[in-house]
Parts: sequence; structure tokens; C-alpha cells
Amino acid sequence: MPKNDSPAVSAWDIALALVLLTRLPLPELPSRVFTRQSNASWAFPLVGLVISAMACLVGWILSGLNQPPPVSAAIVLTLLIVTTGAMHEDGLADTADGLWGGFTRERRLEIMKDSHIGTYGVLALILSQLLRWALITALITTGMFLALIAAAVWSRALMPVMMAALPNARKSGLSHGVGAPTKKTCIGGLLLALGINGVLIGSGSLMPAAISVLLFIGLALIAKAKIGGQTGDILGATQQITEISFLMTILAVT
Repeated sequence: MPKNDSPAVSAWDIALALVLLTRLPLPELPSRVFTRQSNASWAFPLVGLVISAMACLVGWILSGLNQPPPVSAAIVLTLLIVTTGAMHEDGLADTADGLWGGFTRERRLEIMKDSHIGTYGVLALILSQLLRWALITALITTGMFLALIAAAVWSRALMPVMMAALPNARKSGLSHGVGAPTKKTCIGGLLLALGINGVLIGSGSLMPAAISVLLFIGLALIAKAKIGGQTGDILGATQQITEISFLMTILAVT
């Protein structure tokens, strides 16, 4: 695992996190900044805040223009996908294909690296995006835009935790090159997410966060058993699964 001796926090971290997790048109960063990729992961929740706030603003405007909630939800979902380059959705699809499409660790990793999508991946994408669309529709119908932002924030706070909790299953690739965040980095990201969500929706964020952690643990255990650790695809699946579970829970308890 690459060693990272850079400071725990840098003024560049937020910009770097946006470059790593979005496709927003951002200024080119100095090459030296990219040595901080693992340490900058504390700022991942802020990426969720930025892209979901932009998408929710558009959804709020569409609602004000009397667009049907399903239409507004479809556009909000599209914006969430486009602004991230569908990297998390791609990770979910590759995770489904790899973890359930092979019988050995080596074959599963090979499938996950393949650019082609299989049956499990297609089904995972269809079902997950249908769920997201339905959940966003329900949130827009009830005016709960802040809950969608909270889900985007929390789900990205769990990605560095997965990076730190499991070894990299490969000795190559983006996730391996980034390295593992420190415990302080992970805790910082979690506390940041909890603080943001406390401001957004108060204590109503605690139960959804707790339930999503259970799903997180389940995914981590499966990944450990089937491929011996995590990859970039597992991180993408982490974001998608925990976001969906957060939204489902908050709608159930509200």
C-alpha cells in the first residue's frame, strides 16, 4: 500500500475530492496535490453536498414550475449521474457482475475489471436506479429535498471507511494507487457528514445512517469473502447501496 506522509488536512483537499469524484469543469490542479488522494477523502461528504445541492435546486425549480414529481425526480437523478460521470453506478454494476459472476477470487476480479457488463450488472443498475427514482419522487412529493442531500453526504463519508477497513484486493488500479486513508481521516469525514446532516435534517439523520452502516458491513463482509478486499468498484457500490438504504429508511420513519 502506498505510503502517505502528507499533512492530515490541506487547503487543496476539497478541490481534489471534487476532481476525484465528479466530472465538474474544474481548474487543473498541481500534480503534487494528487499525492494527497487518500488524506483528502475526509472531504468526500462535501462532494455529495455540492452535487446533490445543485440537483435539488433544479428539482425545486421544476416543482415550482408545476412539473410532475416523477419528471422532476428523473431530471434530478440524471443530474446526479451526469455530474459524477456515473462512476458509482458503474462500480455497482461491476460489483454485481464480479461478486456473483465468478467462482474464484481471480475470476471475480477479472470480471470486475472487464469493461463489458453482464446480466447481474444490468439487473443491479435497473433495480437500483428504479429505486432511486421512486425514492426521489417520494421526497419531491413531500418536499424533503434536504433528505436527498443528507443521503448524498453520508454515503460518501462511508467510502473512505471501506478503503481503510479492507485491504485492496488488487496490487494495481485507482483504488490501490490512492492508498488507504488514516483513521483520523475517516473519523473526520464521518463527523463532518454527521454535522452537515444534523444541520440539514437534525436527529432524523441518525436512524438512516445507522441502517446504512449495517448494509455497509454486509457489503464489506461479502467483498472480503469473495475477493479478499475492496476495489474502486466496491467503493462505488458502497456509495449507491448506502444512499438507497438511507433514503428508504428516512421515508419509512418520517
